[in-house]
Amino acid sequence: MTTSQPSGSTHPGRRLTGWLLASVVFIGAIAPLATDMYVPAFPGVAADLGTSAFPVQLTLTTFFVGMALGQLIGGPVSDQRGRRLPLLASLAVLVAASLACAAAPSITVMMLARFVQGFSGGWAMVIARSVVVDLSSGAELVRAMNLLAGVGGIAPVVGPLLGAAILQSFGWRTTFLAVAGLAAAMIVVVALAIPETLPAERRHGGGLTRLAASTKAVLSHRGYVGYLIVMAFSMGVTFAYVATSAFVLQSMNGLSPILYSVAFATNAVGLMAGTLTAGWLVGRVRTRAVIAVGLFATGAAGLAILAGALWWGMPLAISLGGFFLLQTAQGLVGPNAGALASSEVPEHPGTGSAVLGFLQWCMAGLIAPLAGLGGDRSAVPMAVIVLVLTAGSLLALLVVARPRPTT
Repeated sequence: MTTSQPSGSTHPGRRLTGWLLASVVFIGAIAPLATDMYVPAFPGVAADLGTSAFPVQLTLTTFFVGMALGQLIGGPVSDQRGRRLPLLASLAVLVAASLACAAAPSITVMMLARFVQGFSGGWAMVIARSVVVDLSSGAELVRAMNLLAGVGGIAPVVGPLLGAAILQSFGWRTTFLAVAGLAAAMIVVVALAIPETLPAERRHGGGLTRLAASTKAVLSHRGYVGYLIVMAFSMGVTFAYVATSAFVLQSMNGLSPILYSVAFATNAVGLMAGTLTAGWLVGRVRTRAVIAVGLFATGAAGLAILAGALWWGMPLAISLGGFFLLQTAQGLVGPNAGALASSEVPEHPGTGSAVLGFLQWCMAGLIAPLAGLGGDRSAVPMAVIVLVLTAGSLLALLVVARPRPTT
């Protein structure tokens, strides 16, 4: 979502058609697929490029940092320049970066190409959301945004399975060729079917200066900052799992890429189940209480994984059960924390969303390599990170984001 888009500003003469919405949803799914399809290939990438687990996990970091910057910068620039041309440019760069990943001769080139891939993918994602905001308002906007979020939840299920199928038959480099093909197809779709949705009279020249001022405003709200920390740490927990699960389940427990992808998809289903449960509990149970339950469940999963890693050699049963509980619990934490954070700054909805997205992906990029310090032999660093982030989240929830006294 852009940082200064006025609410209810539907473009006169335009409307959000089903075809246009489907195109936008697909654009928003490309960047997540670029990671989820790639995760099953981690051991193969390490072997092929002659490196260890840690540098391969750093390619997640460069991707996530790029995605964070692309989302933070892409929205204000498209507010100033319009949607269509920046979207076409970002997709073209995404094609080039994906081809560079496919041809990478070394892990260093892979890291750089993944940064550009993340930056262009994040840029495309934020403009795609902006197109929805330009063309809808009220209940239609809410439905459209829920659809975008729903597809984001499907990507972790479909992506690893598709990636494993490609890996099994053609090798990991073909995964990036597939991403390049998807991005190229969307260039054609945008060129033919997506109009300019932000006319010149509604653009502004504030750009990044306006973003800086509104960011300062939202960060002055203590409640927003508290829930922001909880949501960002939840993302850190998720990507501690993403960065290490392939090595734990494949290298330590001998699962094939296909079986690993089934396990990864099952955990993603657990995450979606937690999210749906959290939505059903709205109005029935205090949202802060639901977050607290999710954090205690996360802590329990972290303790189980730590015990398994320290004393039992990380057996498959503990790996599968711990990972499933960990991901299911995040469905109770992250979305609720994000919703409460946004409710703290209703006067700056776009900026609040941009800062949430930026910090989430920065946290993902920071945590992924730290969780990988155990390489393909130990899950102890991952378990310790989960426990530290969970403790920090509880502190932020109970102290920083404590409710104001009511009269």
